[in-house]
Formats: sequence, structure tokens, C-alpha cells
Amino acid sequence: MSDPLNNSYYAATANAWKTQPAYTGEGGFDVAVIGGGFTGLSAALACAEKGLQVALFEAQTIGFGASGRNGGQLIPGLRWSMREIDAEFGRERAKAIFDLAYGAVERVKDRIATHGIKCDLKAGHLEAAYKPDHFDAMQRDSEFLATQFGWESNIVQPQDMRRHIDGGGYHGGIYDPQGGHFHPLNYALGLAQAAKAAGVAIFENSSVSADAIDTRAVILATDTWMNDQDRALGRHTIPIMNYNVATASLPDADRLFPSDAAVADSRFVLNYFRLSADKRLLFGGGEKYVQTPPADIAAFVRKHIVEVFPTLADTPIEYAWGGPVGVTMNRLPHIGRKGNVFFAHGFSGHGALVTTLAGELLAEAVTGTMERFDVFANLPHRPFPGGRLFARPLATLGLLYYALKDRL
Repeated sequence: MSDPLNNSYYAATANAWKTQPAYTGEGGFDVAVIGGGFTGLSAALACAEKGLQVALFEAQTIGFGASGRNGGQLIPGLRWSMREIDAEFGRERAKAIFDLAYGAVERVKDRIATHGIKCDLKAGHLEAAYKPDHFDAMQRDSEFLATQFGWESNIVQPQDMRRHIDGGGYHGGIYDPQGGHFHPLNYALGLAQAAKAAGVAIFENSSVSADAIDTRAVILATDTWMNDQDRALGRHTIPIMNYNVATASLPDADRLFPSDAAVADSRFVLNYFRLSADKRLLFGGGEKYVQTPPADIAAFVRKHIVEVFPTLADTPIEYAWGGPVGVTMNRLPHIGRKGNVFFAHGFSGHGALVTTLAGELLAEAVTGTMERFDVFANLPHRPFPGGRLFARPLATLGLLYYALKDRL
């Protein structure tokens, strides 16, 4: 199926991949994985490494969803700061969450190195303070991470921001050298190649349902399409539409991004941007709470670019695309099991690293090792209120409130 939202830079620069055949009813698998994004691919690969016979089913093509379209920003941790997690859950649980969420950085880097995945991996991530009080909070979070959990990052004073970015007028930031950025679709394709080499049977253009597959276990990794598999699980997320563009290559790219770090600002409706390997500006800006895309995605995003980089007002935009991100009520990932069905979704725009780890936790759970899986499975969650008819409108009202606070 063609997708009008997938005129992406990533698709245009994807590594070679031979489309896999559609499912025709083959059997004999121990585990069925539904969803060909980071979570599903990681789970399938990890299951195969444990000696299981695995089939992965993707309704479209590998990396079709958010895994192949996202901003490529590798941001350690979760949407909650460790200071918030520690206050909410106590030190013992916070330490277990930290070990997994921040350990996901090395899991992704290890997969890239082990399998020789060519995905333009670069080091460095900068969180930029949109308001002075945001910077105050960032400094407290950074100091707490360092003193209580040993995770070191660098506080960047407002006058030093040009070491990383020439634009935006930001009020300081936090630079994390352990974060970074990459080409997400090529990472997904690399995981697929590794899974295939490990013996996973991959079926593309194959829409299947969990209750129609006769296997020992099923892993659901469909994120914003979870409702197609399980309506009760689907009520735990709503889709938020994000839009991205890629400009032509910038002659002054190194001046704009001296450290070549990925950047995300601290607004609720954030801007996030970075340089590609060929010196294009990759920029995501704004959100829409309806699924109908703007008539002109490039124009929709350009106004956000100009706020940060006024000199790029007339720079050609060569690719523009978008897609949904699954967001939970509390913006923590929703991971768990229902009988022999295991699931993970709702990474809330913070999943480029944690999804790889989540897939491995699902594989552990399938084989009966629950300790690390339960750290995430025991996070509190509830579905969006309002049922099928009213969940999205009610959630939209809440999101619009927080978006309004960005402007105040």
C-alpha cells in the first residue's frame, strides 16, 4: 500500500533490502511476532538467538511505521526524568528502571556493532531549554542523575550554547555525549537482516491477527496499530501526528551545528532537529491531534524551522513526511502480557533506544525469564477515558492545554 506521508529522506536513502514474501499459511513456529518496527524486529532476533523458531509478520514493509520515519534522536531514558521516577516509585524500583532504560543505549550500540549495521550513527544529544525555568529543572535533573545514578552529562550555560547550535535563542541546555542520532530506517533494515540471518522467517505485506496464529506465544509490537489486534490494549494509547522535513544540503551546516549533536527543545510540543550524514537539516516541528495531514507538510514544518534558524527561511525542502506516534496517558511505555500474548507499545515519542531493549525483554518473558520484563510490566497504566468515541477528543483537549502553556 502506498502512503502519502512517507515521502521521506530515509526511504530515499535506505540500504538495499529484498522485499520478503507474503505469508501463505506456513506453520511450525514457536513464536509469532506481529509488527516489523524496532520492537518487533528486536524481539524476533532475540527469540531466534534463544533457539526458538520465529515468524515475523509485517502488514506493510519493514520499518513502515514510526521506526522508519522518526527523528532518529537517541535520547537516553524515558519521558519522565529519573528525579520524577525516583520520587514516584522509590529508590529500589527507580534503580531497576534506570538500569534498563539507560542501559538501552548500549543495547542499540551493541546491535549496530555486532551486525555491522550502516545507519549513520553519531554521538551527542542536546536538550535545549526553551524557557529559563526549564533550564533550572534540567540542571537539577542532570545533577540528580550524576550523583544518584552515576550518569554524567554536561550542563551548557546559555552563553555556551553556540558550541552546539547557532540558533534558537535557547536558555542553556544539557549535552549528553552518550546520546546521539542515526538513520532509523536503516537501523530497522539492519535488524531485519540480522533476524533473517538468525533464522527468523519474515513476511511482509502480511496482515494477520494474534488469534489466528497457532504458536506457543505471540508478541504484539504494532504500536499505533495495536487497536487492530486488541481493542482493550489499543485504548491505552492515542496517535499523535508528527511531521518531518529534510532540506537540501546546507553549505553552513558545521557553523549551525558545531558539535553535530542532535537537538530537542524542552517545549511540550517540541522541535527536534539534527544534521544528516550528507549535511541536510532534518527537522521535526509541531504536532497535530487529528490524523488528517496538513495540505503542505513542508510549509507546516518550515514555520518552526524559521523560529530556530531564521537564515534558512528560503532553503529548499526536498523531503516532507509524517506519521503517528503512540502516546500513553502517563507517557511511559505500556508493556505486559495477556496469557500467551506479550505486548509493548506507547513509547510516547521516546522510543528510538528503549524499543530495542523492550524487544529483548519480550523475548526473555516468552522463555519464562520475567524479572527484567516485570520492571516495565509493573509500571502503572490506565486506558484513555471516554471509550472508542470520546477518548481521542478528551485527550486532545488535555494536549492542547499543555501546548498552550508553551506559548505563555
